[in-house]
Amino acid sequence: MRRVTATIAEIAAASAEQSAGLAQINQSIGQIDGITQQNAALVEEAAAAADSLQRQADRLVALVGQFRSDGIRGARTALQFSAGS
Repeated sequence: MRRVTATIAEIAAASAEQSAGLAQINQSIGQIDGITQQNAALVEEAAAAADSLQRQADRLVALVGQFRSDGIRGARTALQFSAGS
């Protein structure tokens, strides 16, 4: 009878250790999930910032292109004016 009682006590202690270990694992998984969600939010923010920068760069390229075109037109007009004089 003592053996059975001792074995049951060992099983109960092992079960308590397993339960504590599983609780720690669950807590760690919860923390990992929270960090994963934070990372996902940061990725979304970074993608939005990259998209905004891309649009700004496109506008800048268009403005620089217009400046260059106006500069060429202005130079041609100046050359035509001076040739006509």
